[in-house]
Amino acid sequence: MAQIYERVALIGLGLIASSMAYAMREKGLAGEIVGTARSSETRDLAREIGFCDRVVETAAEAVEGADLVVLCVPVGAMGAVAEEIGSHLQSGAVLSDVGSTKRAVIDAVGPHVPEGVHLIPAHPVAGTEQSGPRSGFATLFENRWLLMTPDEGVDPEVLARYKSYWEAMGALVGEMEPDHHDLVLAVTSHAPHLIAYTMVGVADDLRRVTDSEVVKYSAAGFRDFTRIAASDPTMWRDVFLANKDATLEILGRFTEELFALQRAIRTGDGEHLHDYFTRTRAIRRGIIEAGQDTAAPNFGRSGGGG
Repeated sequence: MAQIYERVALIGLGLIASSMAYAMREKGLAGEIVGTARSSETRDLAREIGFCDRVVETAAEAVEGADLVVLCVPVGAMGAVAEEIGSHLQSGAVLSDVGSTKRAVIDAVGPHVPEGVHLIPAHPVAGTEQSGPRSGFATLFENRWLLMTPDEGVDPEVLARYKSYWEAMGALVGEMEPDHHDLVLAVTSHAPHLIAYTMVGVADDLRRVTDSEVVKYSAAGFRDFTRIAASDPTMWRDVFLANKDATLEILGRFTEELFALQRAIRTGDGEHLHDYFTRTRAIRRGIIEAGQDTAAPNFGRSGGGG
C-alpha cells in the first residue's frame, strides 16, 4: 500500500498507539513513526519493543515536522497535551485523537489548535482489556468502526485522506455529530463498562460468597464482566467524567428498566420477562449479522462454556 503521511507522531504509547504503529508498518502508510509518552518507563519499553522509528522525550519534540499527530492519551489529559504541542504543530498537519468521548475532547483541544492545522476528532471503536505498549497488534482495527466527528469547515480532501489512512488499517469509517457519538457510546460502551465494574464490585463486597468461589465457578456472564472490569482505570475514570451527561442519562434509563424487571421477578410475571428477553436476543443477532462478533458457541472462545 502507498505511503499516506510522511511523519506520524503518536502521543501516548499504549494499546491503540502501538496497534496503529504495527498496522502502519505492515501497510507502509508512514515514512516515519515518532512516539512519546509521559513516563520514561513507557518510553524505554517502546524503544525496546521497537514499534516506533524514534521515541522522543516530549510531545512538543514528537510533533515537529509531523503531518499527522494522533493524541492517544486518556481524555482527561488531552487539553494539557494540546496546549503543550499547539505552537509546535506544522501548518497543514492533521491533529486527531482516539478518545472514546468527543465533545469533551473538542472543547479541551480545540482552543489550542493553530490556524492552518486540521482538527479531525476520531474514535476507533476497538480495543481489548489490555493496556500499555506491549498490548498492541496490527489487526486490532480490522472490521472495526472508526468514528470521525469533524467540524463542518474541515477541508474535504484532508478528511478524505485521513479516512483512507484508517481504511488502509482495516477500519470501517463513519462520521457522526459529536454529541450523538457520545450518546451512542454511552449506550454501547460506557454504561456497560460501569455496570460490569459494579457487578464485579458487588462480588467483591459480598462476603458470603468467597473469592475462590467467584474465581472457580465464574460462568461466561460474570467472566465477561471481569474482562471488561480489567480495563485501564485512568482511561475509564476520564471517560465517565468527560461523558457525564450521556452516561447519567443511560444509567437513569437502565435503573428504570432494572426496577421493572425486579418487579416482574417479585410478582412472578413470567410473560414480561420472556417478552423482554426475546426482544434483547434480537439485538444480539443484529450484532452478529453486522460482523461485529461471532456466533460461534461460547463467544468463539476455546475451552468450556458456562
